[in-house]
Amino acid sequence: MLATKLETMRESLVIIVFHIVATVMELFKTSDAIQSWTYPEEYVFGIGNVPLFTGFMYSAVGSYIARVWRIFKFEYSHYPSKPATLILVTLIYINFFTHHYIWDFRWLLLGLTILLFYRIKIYFKIIKTHRHMPLLVGWLLVALFIWFAENIATFTNIWLYPNQSSEWQMVSLSKLSSWYLLMLISFVLVSLINNVKIRRVGHLKIN
Repeated sequence: MLATKLETMRESLVIIVFHIVATVMELFKTSDAIQSWTYPEEYVFGIGNVPLFTGFMYSAVGSYIARVWRIFKFEYSHYPSKPATLILVTLIYINFFTHHYIWDFRWLLLGLTILLFYRIKIYFKIIKTHRHMPLLVGWLLVALFIWFAENIATFTNIWLYPNQSSEWQMVSLSKLSSWYLLMLISFVLVSLINNVKIRRVGHLKIN
């Protein structure tokens, strides 16, 4: 990707960070003590219960967000401060671990996400024209397609949730919220290396 200039060095670095962050979560989630999901088939390269290819699945999400941000020249309205978004995604990441021991704060965190981003529209350039949609809807569409892919992956036995051990079932819709929040972490990480262009009436302002 670097050799063909499909990605920049800065984009690659943030993708690696997301890769590491996600792999640490995978190690925890698949540990013998937690077993949120399992990888039933043998693998050659892995750490603990995690085959190394799983990190690349998360990297693919980060790579997608980094590239479309640049290709479609994203602009935003009413984007919050970067420190506020960092605090939010840090709490989201911590909750992926702590909800196994204390109350799951995911719905509260989703509520905070809506409160922080509900006014924001994302503007994306198609050929010559910027079109827009609510940013929350854009994230939901990305998370939805990841959820579709997850159903395919579990159906083909790449990984399994506990309720799929005896026979395959569709992945719970609750996992859609998990992908939504995890994708938000990737988005905010990508925002750290990009100028967040704020669209105003009649002009652009760089945040």
